[in-house]
Amino acid sequence: MRRRPALALAVMVACAAWAAHLPARADTSAAAAPSYRIEPVAQGLEFPWSLAFLPDGRMLVTERAGRLRLIERGAAGAAVLRAAPVEGVPPVLAQGQAGLFDVLVDPDFAKNGWIYLSFAHGTPQANHLRVVRARFDGTRLHAVQPIFTTRPAKTHAQHFGARMAFLGDGTLVVTMGDGNLERTEAQRLNTHRGKTLRINRDGSVPADNPYVGRQDALPEIYSSGHRNPQGLVFVAAAAQGGNGSDHNPSNHPAGRLYLHEHGSKGGDELNRIVPGANYGWPLTTGGIDYTGARITPYRTLPGITPPLLEWTPSIAPAGMAYYGGDRFPAWKGSLFVAALKEKSVRRVPMAGDVPGSQELLFTELGQRMRDVRAGPDGALYLLTDDKEGRVLRVVPRDGGA
Repeated sequence: MRRRPALALAVMVACAAWAAHLPARADTSAAAAPSYRIEPVAQGLEFPWSLAFLPDGRMLVTERAGRLRLIERGAAGAAVLRAAPVEGVPPVLAQGQAGLFDVLVDPDFAKNGWIYLSFAHGTPQANHLRVVRARFDGTRLHAVQPIFTTRPAKTHAQHFGARMAFLGDGTLVVTMGDGNLERTEAQRLNTHRGKTLRINRDGSVPADNPYVGRQDALPEIYSSGHRNPQGLVFVAAAAQGGNGSDHNPSNHPAGRLYLHEHGSKGGDELNRIVPGANYGWPLTTGGIDYTGARITPYRTLPGITPPLLEWTPSIAPAGMAYYGGDRFPAWKGSLFVAALKEKSVRRVPMAGDVPGSQELLFTELGQRMRDVRAGPDGALYLLTDDKEGRVLRVVPRDGGA
């Protein structure tokens, strides 16, 4: 009997030590009185995947089935989804998770008219992630050029990654998933699977990429050890109030590149991408396999860059945006993460690379969220993941600035 207090104390200490290795629980309480209202922009979209803004206020939205759609302003100023899809989109493998993915507008679009698309290319048995650029004239695509195709070909239509973002120097970063069945290739530098890739806008390889010149590595590789990264955003130092001194190791203009990726059963991650860094998959993870089997005994290892934030249980993070507008002052400086499984958008305030307490938003919609974008008008835009998907606009309840 006298040993029980000591035994109880030992158990408590052991439990505390175990708990210290668990990811911190987020504060997921939603605002008691939402200060926003949600307006419909477009509907009837078949699993919309990505949204991009043109300089004149029009919007481009992709449908996973392989269509690119244009949203423009009607006579009364309301948003109108053009009935006919944009012509000239190349053939897309649309099966399972495969399809037309991201759309990105060139920083110099007003001068050159270029847009970029990422999509699944090939057959179910031998497929790739491909990136093309093309000139958009308002109705169709012209001069479609494949500028990057991942290699080698992979089997099955899963884990494409497929998000794109421009860095401050104008180079393009593309995410590529591990293909699911080939997950150990995320650690191998002779394949694009499970990597972020950095290319110039014409598809050539920047001379300062971390693996240029290595015979055992593909030169486009920017970082490794990723599972299925579907959120990517570059935040210039000026947008975060930086003073220009925060240069990354490859001497690029000041800024931060954030990425999030799906874990398996748990272990979803938010990472800051550093050139040449290894983010661990599948050597380290906070998740387990869908069968319940352990993937790895390691949460951390020497040489592995740990995540800034982990979500366990999984929220299934999809798109991501950084909010730097003025219409929602309380949201300024936050990352917004669209979540499929959780049917939410998570607001993650950032102080440098330190995430603050998260806020759970838009759960009242009860819909899977595929993408979230910060618009040039200071509003937040949402894409719902559904056969009858919608584009929604979030504005201040009282009209705001």
